[in-house]
Amino acid sequence: MKVLILNGSPRLKGNTSYALRTLAEKIKANTTHEVELIDVARLKVAGCTACCACKKNGGNCVICDDGVALVNKVYAADAVIFGTPVYWWGMSAQLKSVIDRFYAKSGVFKTMKKQIGLVAVGASGLTNKQYELIRGQFGCICDYLGWEIKFSLSFSASEPGDLRASEKAASELSDASKLFV
Repeated sequence: MKVLILNGSPRLKGNTSYALRTLAEKIKANTTHEVELIDVARLKVAGCTACCACKKNGGNCVICDDGVALVNKVYAADAVIFGTPVYWWGMSAQLKSVIDRFYAKSGVFKTMKKQIGLVAVGASGLTNKQYELIRGQFGCICDYLGWEIKFSLSFSASEPGDLRASEKAASELSDASKLFV
């Protein structure tokens, strides 16, 4: 199984990055899955321009940037884990640009039964609506594409290192790493 982990955080040493790297390590340690973690903030991914050229050429985006290869990696993966810090009650712009580019392959994506994981990290407490909004958006995306959400984890971590110090977070990440079979 190919597991692709998309880190939507621009902070390479932040709490979101820590959570996703921990998931990657645990999946690698407990399975024979091929795991790739990509820091999408380090790539050049323009937003979809709604030109619809992809709908006329077989699902290939015509924007010449890293988004094309990244969407093809999503296409090739059996499971995708999305990770994002909470920015203004939603996912990061870096991750949203990647997801918007799914439009090019949305027709074929609907025929694929992908397994999905979600990690959202914000500074607010876990009862804050921001986590529900992000889960809801990913729920809509997965409903539309026919993909299965295997887990959705939310963490409150306002200072660098908060997640690393949390035994509860470590346990939840460990449990989530075992859900891809």
